Amino acid sequence: MAYDVIVLGSGPGGYVAAIRASQLGFKTAIIEKESLGGICLNWGCIPTKALLKSAQVNEDIKHAKDYGLEASGTVDFGAVIKRSRGVADKMSKGVTFLMKKNKIDVIMGFGKLKAKGKLEVTAADGSKQTVEGKHIIIATGARSRELPNLKIDGKKIIGYREALALPKAPQKLIVVGSGAIGVEFAYFYNSMGSKVTVVEFLPRIVPVEDEEISKELEKIYKKMGIEVMTSSEVTKVDTSGTGVKATVKSQSGETTLEADIVLSAVGISANIEGIGLEELGIKTDKGKVVVDQFYKTNVEGFYSIGDCAPGQALAHVASKEAVICVESIAHKENKYKHAPQPLDYGNVPGCTYCSPEIASAGLTEKQARDAGYEVKVGKFPLSVSGKAIGAGHPEGFVKVIFDAKYGEWLGTHMIGYNVTEVIVQTVTARKLETTYQEVLDSIHPHPTISENIREAIEVAYGEAIHL
Repeated sequence: MAYDVIVLGSGPGGYVAAIRASQLGFKTAIIEKESLGGICLNWGCIPTKALLKSAQVNEDIKHAKDYGLEASGTVDFGAVIKRSRGVADKMSKGVTFLMKKNKIDVIMGFGKLKAKGKLEVTAADGSKQTVEGKHIIIATGARSRELPNLKIDGKKIIGYREALALPKAPQKLIVVGSGAIGVEFAYFYNSMGSKVTVVEFLPRIVPVEDEEISKELEKIYKKMGIEVMTSSEVTKVDTSGTGVKATVKSQSGETTLEADIVLSAVGISANIEGIGLEELGIKTDKGKVVVDQFYKTNVEGFYSIGDCAPGQALAHVASKEAVICVESIAHKENKYKHAPQPLDYGNVPGCTYCSPEIASAGLTEKQARDAGYEVKVGKFPLSVSGKAIGAGHPEGFVKVIFDAKYGEWLGTHMIGYNVTEVIVQTVTARKLETTYQEVLDSIHPHPTISENIREAIEVAYGEAIHL
């Protein structure tokens, strides 16, 4: 079978690439070894959000009296997991529909690059077939990263995949790592009744975020009853007993934590092994495939996008890379009249869906100052936001950073109710090179969370009305 475009992997990078290729007139195939939609739809972004929604509803029930209501609830953990898996299954079936709608051939099996324009696909039954394509896009995604002293066994030491489908909530859970995956699961299992301890090697949790965001989340988590250990490292794990004993080294010395399960959330590793990169001489660096700004590898006809490419390992980044990659191919072949713009990795929104949510885009305050900017910083607390107070979630704040000289919007960092829904305002404004005055001249609806961005800008420029 010969195709114009073959995509290896069907996550949010792969299936988007396949659909866009088909839309642009390419005969397209997609190769997937497990489930359409990849990790994101089946074992990542989507099912975790379903779990977190259950946790949020549970928290609202616990505080029903605060809303003037009488309610009581009991956690049915099995039903919570079942709902999450159902949501994931529905989304995966949606991708199957999109493949049929766009006349994309789906080939199930493990794909390996064999030669220029050729892939070998091994099906579950061991049978093999060769598929040919002029352009081959590698979108094989990533998996849980393993530390040498924290090997995942799937039972007592687990990764995010096992955390999505445990048969029951552990009484005690240790979460190693406090990036998005770590803090989201920490919130979920705390809500489900587990005693949760978060262990972070770096000096603060959610370390990629602005320092004030980290401090706020740690304060809120401790109030929830989640224990947070920063500047700490799990050096040894003993799984010989009924539970787990983890030796944690911190600045104050060593301590032993006991738990039912340890969740390793220390990042991800790209799935680039065993797919034929070395045989074809495709360059890799630091566990990622080396690409140019349009995702071409050093070998003609091969491309790489998503978690196995160097950009941020985020679903929305993979999807945008997919579109840019395919449109660049189409433009060169006169199938598309617009040359795509390279992706600005400095203006990518980051979202963490714990409660309260975290959302950010652009430079942190420290990054801006380190880059030599003279900055104006505005911070507006949600404790005086009508929408946040009315929703019963007044914790958190909005923080904006502007260049004092030209009024350029350098960054926004938010923690609070529904903030992931409004970060796109910053991304769009920065893309359009909007100044602070243009944002203040734009009417923001009231009461909303989005208006608090305007309020923070007013603070930065000494024009605050509500503070």
